[in-house]
Amino acid sequence: MSFSKGKGAVLIVMLLLLFDQILKIWVKTHMQLHESIEITPWFYICFTENPGMAFGIEVIGKLFLSLFRIVAVVFIGYYLWTLVRKNYSFGFITCISMILAGAMGNIIDSVFYGVIFDHSYGQVATLFPPDGGYGTWLHGKVVDMFYFPLIETTLPDWLPIWGGQEFVFFRPIFNFADSSICVGVFLLLLFYRDTFSKSLGHNDK
Repeated sequence: MSFSKGKGAVLIVMLLLLFDQILKIWVKTHMQLHESIEITPWFYICFTENPGMAFGIEVIGKLFLSLFRIVAVVFIGYYLWTLVRKNYSFGFITCISMILAGAMGNIIDSVFYGVIFDHSYGQVATLFPPDGGYGTWLHGKVVDMFYFPLIETTLPDWLPIWGGQEFVFFRPIFNFADSSICVGVFLLLLFYRDTFSKSLGHNDK
């Protein structure tokens, strides 16, 4: 049983990773930076790049962040392997596989994209440009494209501080890898919180 769960975990990671990279490469090679395509009034493909963390949040240096991501992926991969070996439920393994796939997807951007793409400022990027990429190894920018402005309005003037300002919900632009991580974490907390605690050796009794 654990062998089939292992194959299932690998399949999930590979499929999510493949979809993530196909989408990012398409955006990079078909859109200029900050160009957007309206799918519906509340959903856009809006091409942005960020050197920081999920949803465009920038906190720490790029090189440190890339190295941290690699260490995190190694840890999550090892953790997933132990779950499969100990024959945990496939639902729980699926959640961790989704988190791993998302982390790996953004690592690929960070590690490779600066070398294999040229820049996207005012042009559509070229894959494997003859003159080299826009950066170096471990200094690539993460490609984001999903934008969901579900609510766009102007806040009432009587509201303190923010009155009269434009309000957009949901403002962050993110990618498929971010979504995979968030959904995996959400399902983990919703259905497998006790299992997660048990897998880490915690005992609430």
